[in-house]
Parts: sequence; structure tokens; C-alpha cells
Amino acid sequence: MLHRKKKAGWKRQEVDIGGLLKTILLRANEFVPSESGSILLDDPLLKFDQFQNEGRLYFIACFGKGSSNIVGTSLPDNVGIVGQTYTSGKPYISKDVASDTHFYSAIDKKTKFISRSIICVPIEIEGAKIGVIELINRKERINYDRKDLTLLKIFAGYTSTLIQNTLDAAMFKKLSGLDNLTGLHNDRFFFEAIEKELSKAVERGKDVSLIFFDLDHFKKVNDTYGHLVGSRVLKEVGGLMEEVFNKANTILTRYGGDEFVIILPEADLRIAGEYAEAIRRKIKNSVFIKEADSIKEKALNIKGIITASVGVASLKGNIMLRKNITRMGTALIGQADKAMYQAKELGKNKVCFAEGKV
Repeated sequence: MLHRKKKAGWKRQEVDIGGLLKTILLRANEFVPSESGSILLDDPLLKFDQFQNEGRLYFIACFGKGSSNIVGTSLPDNVGIVGQTYTSGKPYISKDVASDTHFYSAIDKKTKFISRSIICVPIEIEGAKIGVIELINRKERINYDRKDLTLLKIFAGYTSTLIQNTLDAAMFKKLSGLDNLTGLHNDRFFFEAIEKELSKAVERGKDVSLIFFDLDHFKKVNDTYGHLVGSRVLKEVGGLMEEVFNKANTILTRYGGDEFVIILPEADLRIAGEYAEAIRRKIKNSVFIKEADSIKEKALNIKGIITASVGVASLKGNIMLRKNITRMGTALIGQADKAMYQAKELGKNKVCFAEGKV
């Protein structure tokens, strides 16, 4: 488990983690010229999440052909040559990936790139592994050698302090408001956001709506396929939400477990109801786990099981104005939640609207 020491009085500030690591990666490429490269980091917060059973490595910075297709994506931390480097904590040179049993070809398929050789070095902070830096296909000569490895090891050690600082200053701040599994906002961010949006709505005389939904029959998926599959379903539901609300002014949140909530600033009950019906249909008609997540898993094509019970409430339609914004937020959440449970009681897979004002 990765524990980071906090400096007394450390003040967090906005830092472009992706941009900084891209600069670091390109500098590494000056040491060891290559056709492509990546910096992958584990998510330190995942290691403190008791519900997270699978570690992952995230592509934070990349260069080379097709690299834009993988920035922000992830893979299990025990997969591929980077996974071997990360789990073992030892540098790795693969002079011919075609004959290397650790090589994971799925990334080449995403980038439409052909890897021939790879050099990897673990990145550590205070003796704890936090990620991997990799370079692919040596330029100027046929292959990587021990000199390249030594240079990359020195470089990784030199940059670990910079990475620690940027993680402390930027990534922790960013991820503290995100749900580790789905990438949506988490409940901590939601409670702050709902008060901000209500304050703006009251000040401007505008409306604000909430969509609150819970997955029907989710327990059946966990019982049948296991909790790792259940976690993948939740992640895919997050993706469906991003599709439905792609161009809308919304705040998408995983509220907890299999409950989700969407804040719709300046939207009335009619507009919120249309979006609520859209996400209900999207979930009902979706096939989950259509692709294997790794070489150890298989596609399950789960359909006809997962649906959603959806509740909708709005400030103007369901809440009496109060001086205390926090109480207004609590009331709005309660109204949307109550409507969601009404949808459950009426047979599930329905959209219900909050009734009356509180």
C-alpha cells in the first residue's frame, strides 16, 4: 500500500500533470531515442479503496503513432511487459516482443502501431512503486542495450520527486472529486456542487433539477458473475451516462454502490424528465461486458437483466425556498430519492417525478 508523506503546510495548487509528464517523457526520449513511449501510473487512491479488487495502470502521458488513442485509458497492473515491470519492480528489456510471453498486443491494436522492442523501468517514490516509464522501438540502432537501461533508470530516479510533487499538487486534488471506478464525480464533489448550483439558481431565479437512479437487479449480476463483473457493469453504466449527457450542461455522479445522480443546472422538470427517460432506455437496451477486459477474462454479453428505476425532482417544482442552501439541497436530494423508490415500488424500470413541495 502506497503511503505518501505530506509536508507540513503543503499547499495544493493546479498543475498540468499530463503536460508535465509528457515533457518528462520527451526528455527521456532524448536520452534514449525511440519511436514511441508512455508513462503509466497507478492510481494511489485505489489502494485505499476497500471495494477495489483490481489494480490498474493508467496511461498518463504518451508519444508516438496512435498515442492519442490510449492516453487516459488503463490496463490491469499485472498485464503485459509494463505489468511485469510494475509488479516485479525490476527494469525490463524485451529485444523481440514477438517471442516475449509477457507482451500484450492489445495496445498495438488500439494505436495501430507495431512494437518490436521495449525497454521499461519502474518509477518509485520512497521505495514504493507508483508506475512505469516505457520506450518502444529504439532509433539509430537495432535494439536497446544495458547502457539505455542505465540511462532510463537514472532518469526515472531523477524524475520521481517531480512526479510526487505533481501527484500531490494536482492528481490527488483532481481524483479527490472523482469516483475511482467509473471516472464520474463522487459524492463528495456532488454535495459541494449541488449547493453551488442551488445558490446560483436562487440568485438568478433559475431552476435546477436532479435525476436520481438505482440499477435494478444489480445484485443478481454480482451473485451470478461475481463482484469484479459487477464493478465493470457500474463502469459501463458511467460510460452510458456520458453518452446520453454528452453535450448537456450536467454534473454526472456515482452517488454510491449502484446509485447515480445527475445535476442539471437551469433545467426544469420537463427537460430533466426527457433526459431521465433517455438514460432509462439506454440502460435497458444495453448489452454489458461485450468485450473481454484482459486476456484472463471473456465477453459475457449480459442483456435483459439490468434496468434502472429513475426519480426526478426540481428546485421550482418540488422545493420551497429557504435561506439555508444546505437544507434546500438535502430536500431536493430527498425528493429525487423518494421518486426513485416510487419507481421501484411500481415495478422498476420506470421514471417517476417527485410530487408536491417540501
